[in-house]
Amino acid sequence: MENSKPLVVIERLLDAIARLIPIYMKVPEDECISHGNLAVCIIDTNGIVHGRLYGTNKVRLRQSYTVAWTKASQVWLTGVKTGEYERMVFNKEVDENANGIEAPDLIGWEGGQPLTLSTGEKISVGFSGFRGTTDLEIMVKALAEVEQL
Repeated sequence: MENSKPLVVIERLLDAIARLIPIYMKVPEDECISHGNLAVCIIDTNGIVHGRLYGTNKVRLRQSYTVAWTKASQVWLTGVKTGEYERMVFNKEVDENANGIEAPDLIGWEGGQPLTLSTGEKISVGFSGFRGTTDLEIMVKALAEVEQL
């Protein structure tokens, strides 16, 4: 696998997200959450953190990125979607500190997920700014668009 290929895919993924945002901003339930101030955080298999802020309100962007990073880092540690991992901990399917995250630090909101690139590389992604289900969907759609290129 060529070292620059995953980086190119991640950059294209960030651009694809930018193209999808206006579509989701038309949904009132999504638009009202962050008013277009969204963030994505991606941690690749080498532990390199990639991210992008979309919007103009720096305070809200900081909040969105904090959530996106928390989602991505939890996925990076656990390999499991956010929300799903918290459920596993509280149902005693996984020990609370099994992956270095104590219960108060779990993020149960949807929006963090592992994604596999066509190269086979797995990335841990977190998106914040829309409803959790939309956060998940936008990442999957953006990756599908990039993979078609």
